[in-house]
Amino acid sequence: MATSLISNHPATNSERSRDSKRRKKKKINNSTNQNSVSQSRNRWKTETEQQIYSSKLLQALQQVRLSPSPASASASASASAPRGGRAVREAADRVLAVTAKGRTRWSRAILTNRLKLKFTKHKRQRVSAAAATRNIRSSKKPRVSILRLKGKNLPALQRKVRVLGRLVPGCKKEPLPVILEEATDYIAALEMQIRAMTALTNILSGATTSAPPPS
Repeated sequence: MATSLISNHPATNSERSRDSKRRKKKKINNSTNQNSVSQSRNRWKTETEQQIYSSKLLQALQQVRLSPSPASASASASASAPRGGRAVREAADRVLAVTAKGRTRWSRAILTNRLKLKFTKHKRQRVSAAAATRNIRSSKKPRVSILRLKGKNLPALQRKVRVLGRLVPGCKKEPLPVILEEATDYIAALEMQIRAMTALTNILSGATTSAPPPS
């Protein structure tokens, strides 16, 4: 009799149903997260993805080579435009973000950072002159920021999470699960980038050695 009353009690039945729903949601979320991580890893390991990235990277590098040299360009343009290895690195990262199609935080961060740099070129030139005069006038000792003092007292795990969040673009202020998910996809993308750039280097070096010497 007592067991029937307990089982038919509406409060206990609602609590059990809520617990079962929560467990089902947790299982679904865990399965979806695992599937997304595995898909991101496998996506950057396919040959088609590497070929798409390689073709786009080759076009971007040709544009970098066709850009005007510092001697022919003006002094302001040559100072603001990246040169050498920096230009190649920026082109490779930009193409990698475009290949990701903005599905991840790190790819969106790279693309938005590129757009911000275009709009803030003129502002930096104006602010640099004002900052130079301020630095000359100010003779005070540099202040120690509060964030640095707090960072020294943080546990080892939190410091590592903060460093990892700074290494992955767009994850500086994100929680640990988001950082781990983005870092997994970002590392797989960088591995594919290394493979593609190594293959392009071997192809281009072989083409230059097989070409006949100029007369």
